[in-house]
Amino acid sequence: MTHTDAASPSRLHGWRGEVFRIGFALLLLLGFRSAFANHYLVPSDSMQPTLRPGDRVLVDMRAYGYRAPFTHARLLGDGQPVRGDVAVFQSPEDGERLIKRVVAVGGDVVAVRDGHLSINGRNVALPGRVDAEQLGSRIYRLDLSRGGGPDAVGRVPDGQVLVMGDARGNSHDGRMFGLLPAEAFYARAVAVYWRSGEGPVWQRL
Repeated sequence: MTHTDAASPSRLHGWRGEVFRIGFALLLLLGFRSAFANHYLVPSDSMQPTLRPGDRVLVDMRAYGYRAPFTHARLLGDGQPVRGDVAVFQSPEDGERLIKRVVAVGGDVVAVRDGHLSINGRNVALPGRVDAEQLGSRIYRLDLSRGGGPDAVGRVPDGQVLVMGDARGNSHDGRMFGLLPAEAFYARAVAVYWRSGEGPVWQRL
C-alpha cells in the first residue's frame, strides 16, 4: 500500500468546481441586489420622524428604471420620481448616498416658508395640522423642533426634482445643494424593516 500527500485530480477538480459555484452564486446575489433590491442604512436624523438614525430600509432599485449591476447606468424603463417618494440618490456635492423626500418635480411652482411647503399655490399641510403633510397618497409627519430651515421659492424646470428632509430645520437638502436631474435617482425606499432600538418592523414609506 502506498500513500501520497498530493490530492487526486478528481478531488482538485471537485474543490475548484465548488468554489466556482459559490463564487457564481455570490455574484448573482450581488447583481440582484445592485439591479433589483437592496437596503439602506439611515445615517442621520434629517428624515425624522419618518426615519431614524440606524434604521434599515428596503429600497427598490427598479423604481426609476433597471440599472446595470454595480453601476447606476439605466438599461430599461423610464420610471421617474414622484412627489412624496422617499428616494436614494448621490449627493451632487461629494457623491455620498443620501435619502430624502421628493417634494416637487418638473413644472411645479414651489414655496417653502418656515418649513411649510406649498405646491402650485396649494398648502400641502393636512387640515388643522402644522406637523403633517400630504403629497399624493403619502401622508407624513414633520419635525420642526429645530425650525423650518431655509425658505425657498421658485419654479422647478422640466426634468428636475427638489428634495427635502422631513426634519426641515435639520436637513441639508435641495434648498442648499440645488435641484437634481430626475435621472440622478436610482432607488425608491419601500419600507423600514429594522428600527433602531426596536428591532424588526415593517413600516411602509
